[in-house]
Amino acid sequence: MASQKAVRLSLKKPTYAVCVVGVETLVDVHSDVPHGADNFGVSGSSEVEVFLVYRPSQVTKPASKAHWPLNTNMDVVVSVSTASKDLNDLKVKVSYFGPQEVGALGHSMLYLTGVDVSLDVDMGRTGKAKRSRGDKKAWHWGPEGYGAILLVNCDKESHRSTGPDLDHSQLVSLDDLQDLSPMVLSCGGPDELFQSHKLVLKVSASDSKRARVFCARGGNSLSDYKTVLGPNHLSYEVERQPGEQVIRLHVEGLAFPDAHFLGLVSLSVSLVDMGTLPEVSLFTDTVVFRVAPWIMTPNTQPPLELYVCSVIDAHGSNEKFLDDMTYLARQANCKLVVCPRAENRNDRWIQDEMEFGYIEAPHKSFPVVFDSPRNRGLRDFPYKKILGPDFGYVTREVLLAGASSLDSFGNLDVSPPVTVGGIEYPLGRVLIGGSFPKSSGRRMNRVVRDFLYAQRVQAPVELYSDWLSVGHVDEFLSFVPTSDQKGFRLLLASPSACLKLFQEKKEEGYGEAAQFDGLKHKVKRSINEMLADRHLRSDSLHAQKCIDWNREVLKRELGLAEGDIVDIPQLFSLKGAYAEAFFPDMVNMVVLGKYLGIPKPFGPLINGRCCLEEKVRSLLEPLGLHCVFIDDYLSYHQLLGEIHCGTNVRRKPFAFKWWHAVP
Repeated sequence: MASQKAVRLSLKKPTYAVCVVGVETLVDVHSDVPHGADNFGVSGSSEVEVFLVYRPSQVTKPASKAHWPLNTNMDVVVSVSTASKDLNDLKVKVSYFGPQEVGALGHSMLYLTGVDVSLDVDMGRTGKAKRSRGDKKAWHWGPEGYGAILLVNCDKESHRSTGPDLDHSQLVSLDDLQDLSPMVLSCGGPDELFQSHKLVLKVSASDSKRARVFCARGGNSLSDYKTVLGPNHLSYEVERQPGEQVIRLHVEGLAFPDAHFLGLVSLSVSLVDMGTLPEVSLFTDTVVFRVAPWIMTPNTQPPLELYVCSVIDAHGSNEKFLDDMTYLARQANCKLVVCPRAENRNDRWIQDEMEFGYIEAPHKSFPVVFDSPRNRGLRDFPYKKILGPDFGYVTREVLLAGASSLDSFGNLDVSPPVTVGGIEYPLGRVLIGGSFPKSSGRRMNRVVRDFLYAQRVQAPVELYSDWLSVGHVDEFLSFVPTSDQKGFRLLLASPSACLKLFQEKKEEGYGEAAQFDGLKHKVKRSINEMLADRHLRSDSLHAQKCIDWNREVLKRELGLAEGDIVDIPQLFSLKGAYAEAFFPDMVNMVVLGKYLGIPKPFGPLINGRCCLEEKVRSLLEPLGLHCVFIDDYLSYHQLLGEIHCGTNVRRKPFAFKWWHAVP
């Protein structure tokens, strides 16, 4: 418990003081002492706890327990357990005695008024604000941790609103209260006390940009909720009504953790004595919130919604692709959302435009779409069509030079939960692609990387993707769920595995079987020709070296063994200094539970069956997965994209609570 300044007593007149419930008040018994007094006794009303603080090695406890020596280092402390009903209704009496203790040489009277002032939040993470005597200024991670949590109010409850709820200084809907964190101000005590004392809520200038507080006053209309703290509102003199014991407050987050914001927000209330000049703060109670991080969901989480785009290009509409996605969504029992051409402006790469995640507090959770700085044809879709009631929105804009290909969210992924060297990552780890270490190549823009790192609970891993023309991690890796103890496999594109497969087929007598056989817009290549093509082999082996470098990073940073990795056959060819998939990139798949939508590779036909497809089936189907190969070559591969790039999946949030993690 915090201590107030000492109250000085007088022999000539009574002393009056305000004592906050649960707060220790020091009583100065040494400043005004009768001549000849060398010991004292102290007593108080039944509602007042009086105790003495001293070092047993320096002070001998008197046998009578009544009188204590004055010439020792000793503190008299009082506290009250309940608020007073009337002013000065609690008493503490100090009597002074001489050596003979015949009678008291003098008395000092202290009259106390107990006041119950406390600012309380959901420290126990139960979803409700409750009274707490713990350290409200602290916030601790872990299953035994404590501390309140704040949601960024980034959804849009009212369709008539022009932006996220946090953009508005007033509530736009009563439904919005469900997104706000509860806070309670206790203000019990005699009404007369609050005529000379006031309660002041405060927030620092920096935190005022990160949180807003609404005060509930009266009824259930929007006008009954007043903005009291936030931008341009650093303090608020509480309007306590006669007899009012509790004032309910609601707190909304305005900003996610980022490079210059660790995520902690402090709010305080002070009891101020207005009868002094200058006014004196008698007591301050402070609470701390942590803003909930934005959390990504890996492929191992069950799918809820599959997003695709309806487009028309030089080859016609992508109706067949949409039919295939309809089938896949039906098999996986998830909802299909088709973004029409009027909304996507013929931009099909919906994975590159946005990433789905969620935010969570004990009282509420809702999905949040992270809009990439890519800003092409789909740039308005996340804001205009996804942002809505209980569906939030966040973005980071890249200024000056603008966004690069690596700022698209095909270059953003997240692993399933992993344990690395005894350290648990129960929400997985974010994966982003960039340049080779110590090189000057392309990287994801700092504003996006800073945001991802600041969320903390999914500690990012930076991979090497700059060797690819587009430069996205989804061009060489994917995760799939499995029903075994591990729970997932990492799929890596593997030129070595592809060359080995083709060599085996050649030795089996199928050297003339051709890649791209039957495609009108692509020259077919036999297995013999591909194996004899020194440039294709060299380019693919270069890609293999780049993938192998990432393989070692992924094994080290995700705690993986070789048995956790599946090599998916794939060839690459160089265009200038950068690599592109030689045939549709099978790793670039959409994962819907156990159903995989894989780009059809148009590999050599062996006995009427594609040997690449057969190889992938043999690798993945024993794991309980269903491979569905999607024939959309012209629409996707010719434009340097694949199935994953042209889809996006909103998934079920983790059951694990992020605040139980220890980042």
